[in-house]
Amino acid sequence: MSTPATGDHRSLLYQGVREDLTYLHAELPRNGLVTWTSGNISARCGEHMIIKPSGVTFEDLTPESMVVTDLDARVIEGRYSPSSDTATHAYIYRHLPHVGGIVHTHSPYATAWAANARDIPCVLTAMADEFGGPIPCGDFALIGGEEIGAEVVRVLHGHRSPAIILQNHGVFTIGSTPRAALKAAVMCEDVARTVFLAYQLGNVQSLAQEHIDKLYDRYQGVYGQRSDTATDGKGTA
Repeated sequence: MSTPATGDHRSLLYQGVREDLTYLHAELPRNGLVTWTSGNISARCGEHMIIKPSGVTFEDLTPESMVVTDLDARVIEGRYSPSSDTATHAYIYRHLPHVGGIVHTHSPYATAWAANARDIPCVLTAMADEFGGPIPCGDFALIGGEEIGAEVVRVLHGHRSPAIILQNHGVFTIGSTPRAALKAAVMCEDVARTVFLAYQLGNVQSLAQEHIDKLYDRYQGVYGQRSDTATDGKGTA
């Protein structure tokens, strides 16, 4: 890949990915997962990643405002400073090579579970389908460095769940693409809300592990469209 030009004529790397990320970021407030400027999505692009700029409102995001960094969080291209979570995303990409997209939110119901330092228990078929078990709660880690990324990797390495809630913080989700990670973030908040409401009624019924395993295998291997043109979340029942 050629080195981008500097100054006013600097080229825009990965224009298509920048456009996709702009569209996907709009889905965060649309689905009630973020407030003001909190939350972000990134995409892996080979040895680079693209991420939301820090402190820019979602309605003001454009493809040109996205920031390109390397996988050590060093800025390659962009007129804005990258997200304060850039080091976290970079760490995850370096240590989980199958991950192509990452989403971070402070969605309210999932974050309420995180404030209680509690896993979200797998008591719904939708959880078994998407997460293959409970959504784990990781330990507390400070923002700004690689500590959060290290905790995400520690908990999710070898885990079926594409989502983690971090104690006193919020949600991180991973996926093969940014869209897949976004789907996991939307589903995480949805089941966090439903399980919370179920506990208000009391007498929550657990799912047997054998049923969780069967549901997960069916959803991951059979559900939806399997052609090359199918997209995440658009299969039919």
